[in-house]
Amino acid sequence: MLRLFVLISILFFNIFACKGGYESCKSKLIDSHSFSKNTLQIPITKYKRLVFSEVPPKGNIIKEDSFLHLYLIKSNKYFAYPFRINNFLSLGFAAVNAKKAVEGKIIKPQIGLNHLATFSDDFSSPSLLTNSCCALEGIVTKRGIIQKEYLERFLKVKDTRYSDIGIRVYNNDKIVKIKRINPFIKNNPFKNDDIIISFDGKKVKNASSLMRKILFSKIGSKHKVKVKRGSKMLSFGVVTFERIGGGYKSDTFLESKGLYFDKNLVILKLSDFFRKYGLKAGDQLLKINGKSVSNMDDLGVYLGAFKEKSSILFQRNGFQFFININ
Repeated sequence: MLRLFVLISILFFNIFACKGGYESCKSKLIDSHSFSKNTLQIPITKYKRLVFSEVPPKGNIIKEDSFLHLYLIKSNKYFAYPFRINNFLSLGFAAVNAKKAVEGKIIKPQIGLNHLATFSDDFSSPSLLTNSCCALEGIVTKRGIIQKEYLERFLKVKDTRYSDIGIRVYNNDKIVKIKRINPFIKNNPFKNDDIIISFDGKKVKNASSLMRKILFSKIGSKHKVKVKRGSKMLSFGVVTFERIGGGYKSDTFLESKGLYFDKNLVILKLSDFFRKYGLKAGDQLLKINGKSVSNMDDLGVYLGAFKEKSSILFQRNGFQFFININ
């Protein structure tokens, strides 16, 4: 009973302590000089700022998350009333920038690094997603919303790397299925279309929470995963390793061998391993194992069938050629 009273009191306080609503949040953003060209520099202490920027910001960088273009910097721009991450119940929130605030809701949550959350209204980016008390709910980017759980984790941890177990998942009619697996992991126990039943003994309810558990776990930690494959129930013990691709980086699983693409599957950079095949930056991938691909998800799915060799078709200045990867 006491706990319920405390919760009601906190909610009452939060509702009535937020005078001015989203217009005050807009004013706070302007006063804090959080907008700078195409970047956000959000004060989270009086002399530290959480930065979203597609290029490294100027100043003393304390740490960074290159997957989501997040930085923590020391700043000489003093601000007496920094923003905080919202850890209370929100009755609503809005996307806010220096010009306007638009109330809405998240209609699709963030699933890992590759699928950012979707807002109910179109809104310019970068902007903040806040509750009416101006507490942070997320960062609005061109690709979607980076939700507060990722912001909070970034601010708290010393090691900003993410963990991986070699799978990418999605929600499919109230179940969580594996969309693609990393074929370059030796003895990867998972298969495409496996249904994830539980993770460390707890029922998996959605892809969003599962990917957070995997990504936020300590690199090298051990976990148990139960899956349904056809009519069979299988349990696997896995050990996490460092995530290499995803977010603003390409995520085809070929990154583990040093091959990075843009969204059109044009090579951005490559290792000596691929140079020996005659590949160059600017070559565009067209097919893998005879299947046409147009995006990273396509490529990942067809790579999942990789056994001992993959035949890949590239194009360079209108000339097409195959390479075989062992």
